[in-house]
Amino acid sequence: MIQLGSLRLKSNLFLSPLAGYTNLPFRRVVREIGGVDLCTTDLVNARSLLERNPKALKLIESSTDDRPLSIQLFGANPAEMRDAARICEDAGAMSVDINMGCPVKKVCKVGGGSAMMTELGKTQELVHTMIQAVRIPVTAKMRLGWDDENITAPELAKALEEAGIAAVFVHGRTRAQGFSGVVSLNGIRKVVQAVRSIPVIGNGDVTTPAAAAQMLAITGCAGVSAGRGAFYDPWLFRRTQHYLVSGELQPEPSFEDRIQILRRHLELMVEVFGEALGCVMFRKVAPWYAKRFGPASEFNKKVVLMSSVAQFEAILRDYQHWRRQFCDDSGELLPRYRLAPMARTCEDDSDSGPRSALREAIPVPRAPVEGW
Repeated sequence: MIQLGSLRLKSNLFLSPLAGYTNLPFRRVVREIGGVDLCTTDLVNARSLLERNPKALKLIESSTDDRPLSIQLFGANPAEMRDAARICEDAGAMSVDINMGCPVKKVCKVGGGSAMMTELGKTQELVHTMIQAVRIPVTAKMRLGWDDENITAPELAKALEEAGIAAVFVHGRTRAQGFSGVVSLNGIRKVVQAVRSIPVIGNGDVTTPAAAAQMLAITGCAGVSAGRGAFYDPWLFRRTQHYLVSGELQPEPSFEDRIQILRRHLELMVEVFGEALGCVMFRKVAPWYAKRFGPASEFNKKVVLMSSVAQFEAILRDYQHWRRQFCDDSGELLPRYRLAPMARTCEDDSDSGPRSALREAIPVPRAPVEGW
């Protein structure tokens, strides 16, 4: 159990916003698998929401089985953020999250995202304005600071607590880092130590149950949040919850389990976006699942061209037949084709944080963050 203001949650595991991925279909997939409670939408431009932009409205689309839900807003105008928060509340959101961590240039240049960490006074005032306008909890997602010379997260978290924030989510990297290097568990721990009573949720490189447990143990944070790690492994929350309770690491899902959830994900994409758009959007989703299939080149090169459910099923049938050459008589991958378990060795140095052996398998933007 964990409390975010008036919101009492059943799990201290959270789905982080992941631009272009944490839409309604994926949120429903991870909820059906289990282990997670509060999920957050993709980041939404407050002004676009006020203008009733169709794309913004689609980002906050939800359903009765998508609860509890938090909507993440970005922007720097207090009045716009206040009014957008009211729209979120009226839409049924149980929490509103403020993006103070996005490093992308187009977000920062309007004063949103990581730029909010550079002007603490203005940010505190904006947050206070939003809190006064809604009855639901308001939270904030931040990074450690703009760069190594400007680590402002502890001071900002303290200021936001004074403004009445319900919780803070902290990604253990600076804006300058983007997604390079490793998360600083020591940096997250300093944020935990800076506040008096609000929960601090750690984020960054949470790709396995062991990584989540280490973050909780070293930082003292109240919970952990995963974005890319959850998309790479939709079973992450259920397996982590079991590991935290029992100390036992559950076996990884079978190939048949992965195919079942892959199909379910496509089914939900079509339900929410229609077959034509849903299938096009699924082109970038299916290869994430295939990363744990073993040899999958035949699947990947065809699935990125799919345009219908029937075509997807034909691609999948052909792939399952092609894949048999790498399996034994029982259908298990032969030893030389088996993938390493989804586990990793965490570094003992708590200041440098865990290194993920799976990091290269999880796509992140290339080039310096200024070029994103």
